[in-house]
Amino acid sequence: MKQVKVVCAIIISKTPGGEKALFATQRGYGPWKDWWEFPGGKIEAGESPEAALKREIFEELASEIAVERFLTTIEYDYPEFHLSMDSFLCSLVSGRLTLLEHENAAWLSKKDLHSVKWLPADEEILGLLEGLLS
Repeated sequence: MKQVKVVCAIIISKTPGGEKALFATQRGYGPWKDWWEFPGGKIEAGESPEAALKREIFEELASEIAVERFLTTIEYDYPEFHLSMDSFLCSLVSGRLTLLEHENAAWLSKKDLHSVKWLPADEEILGLLEGLLS
């Protein structure tokens, strides 16, 4: 089975109402079109996970992030490949999270986390995040 190694950013911020919320994006292409995920992407040869994540967020969202700390690695078998996804807690340094590749995006509070259709691997992270959004 093909192995795919990716990284994703868990960007948490406060809403105007003072609630903590995380940034999620909706895929606009491929077999998982319209499903929601944490932004990020593939690690290129010779790249550290943190460098890959900064590059991917800049390419996909025209923004600079600070990678603050590792959260977890998710191992998930999709029908076509095995995914290994490192997730990191991040903060926005500059930019406005402009969608360059995704169909949609949303800031989701704890009560809204399950209101979108998450990709299966990304959904496995949600349990770890609920405490961070309290």
